[in-house]
Amino acid sequence: MKKAALLAGLAAAAIVGTNGFASDLFDRIDAGRYNAVLADCAACHTRPGGKPFAGGAPLQTPFGALVPANITPDPETGIGSWSYADFRNALKTGIGKDGKRLYPAMPYPAYATMADADVADLWAYFQKVEPVSNRVVSNQLPFPFSIRAAMIGWNLLNFSPKEFQPDPAKPAEWNRGAYLVNGPAHCGTCHTPKNLTGADKSGEFLRGGNLQNWYAPNLTSDPHKGLGNWSGDDIVAYLKTGSNRFDIASGPMAEAIRHSTSLWNDADLKAVATYLKDVKGSDAAAPQPIAATEPAMTAGKAIYLDRCSACHVSTGTGEASLFPTLAKAPVVNGTDPTSLIRVVLQGSQAAGTPAKPTTPAMPSFGWNLSDADVANVLTYVRNSWGNAAPPVTAGQVKDLRVALTR
Repeated sequence: MKKAALLAGLAAAAIVGTNGFASDLFDRIDAGRYNAVLADCAACHTRPGGKPFAGGAPLQTPFGALVPANITPDPETGIGSWSYADFRNALKTGIGKDGKRLYPAMPYPAYATMADADVADLWAYFQKVEPVSNRVVSNQLPFPFSIRAAMIGWNLLNFSPKEFQPDPAKPAEWNRGAYLVNGPAHCGTCHTPKNLTGADKSGEFLRGGNLQNWYAPNLTSDPHKGLGNWSGDDIVAYLKTGSNRFDIASGPMAEAIRHSTSLWNDADLKAVATYLKDVKGSDAAAPQPIAATEPAMTAGKAIYLDRCSACHVSTGTGEASLFPTLAKAPVVNGTDPTSLIRVVLQGSQAAGTPAKPTTPAMPSFGWNLSDADVANVLTYVRNSWGNAAPPVTAGQVKDLRVALTR
């Protein structure tokens, strides 16, 4: 294995060497390992309990299920028979070996911005990982979405590959953050709302998106729905440890922090914070909160004081590093309450990181709160302590409860 990896790595080094890149093999492999962490490749390409990069759990998209491929160097079921050109094309054009069209659930629209040197380092690294024989049937979409040729039209409409170009008017730290957010970290894949074709909505970059029945909150500098009240240090702490004075990560973001951002170097975390603090949000004014005298608010307050206040405190301030703050939290003020409903119905467990290994959990209330109860308590939370957001309806709770049981 080591000999094969060395030869494969040398081949990669030879290929990229012709393009003028650094040639130290071991440095390239280590750089590729770090780029795989930045890109969080394991999140999709490693199923829970499975071999690294040997294929992931199905991704449930609005069009059907896609299963992330085996990207180990196994020659039969992985990418062992691929060339560097095949690998680069897959990442930067969405066209894999033998012209196979990829679906944008593999975020090639973001990876297209990556520097060729970083892609070459990734290639060198993936020649070194353990080859695993595991045949994956990636395309499980129903007809007509299963027709890969349809991606030709999708790309014409939605994809303009362009490598990242630094903004000379911005400092190096800002440009590094912009590169990471838009490229390898592909933050917009989850945090940007999608149009009917599944592409990013124009002009709404990082303003919050819904994916697999989770709401990825607004990451812009919007002070009501986004990170406007978070300092750069708050963003760094959240990405490095999984929590800060405002929030504790759960759901898919907890996984992203555990397997990716908690392993980034501090300079990259600061760069991302610098960039995100500069991403403009919507100019729309914050809505007015629902009156405390409304029936849903009074009913919700009673439920909150009985079921929630022991941890989140009657004023919604929570307890640092244990129970999230609900007051003025971006995910609470977001337009889409999906994540809030899901956490109340199913419970949640925080991310565990080397800095904060404790993983506080919230129990499920789906078994003893009705749809109306969940709607009322969340309406109260979303309109108290400085929060203001549309009410949650019993119908929204019912629909998600059904979706989560499929």
